[in-house]
Amino acid sequence: VQLVERGGGLVQPGESLRLSCVASRSILSSFNPYTMAWYRQAPGNQRESVATITSRGITDYADSVKGRFVISRDNAKKTVYLQMNNLKPEDTAVYYCNRVEDPWSWGQGTQVTVSS
Repeated sequence: VQLVERGGGLVQPGESLRLSCVASRSILSSFNPYTMAWYRQAPGNQRESVATITSRGITDYADSVKGRFVISRDNAKKTVYLQMNNLKPEDTAVYYCNRVEDPWSWGQGTQVTVSS
């Protein structure tokens, strides 16, 4: 399985981005039943979970992004999305997705930079 994250970029504070992550070369049975998560890693920091979504669509968020980020998934496309609104400079990081349980090899991630 190859995880391919897309959608990052350089934005100003208060703007929005939508990230996508496709689990290419996976089969539906290795994607659909699993809880997926978006993670981020800022320079000098450990990777942290920012949002999770179960196979049934139940979501959970880190306090730092609650009310601003929305995670969703399209099981038929084996894709997870992260809508990020009202971005702040502290959201600057490389963003990754993966299964929470029995994670696959990490993808390259997508860089999000929030700066004025």
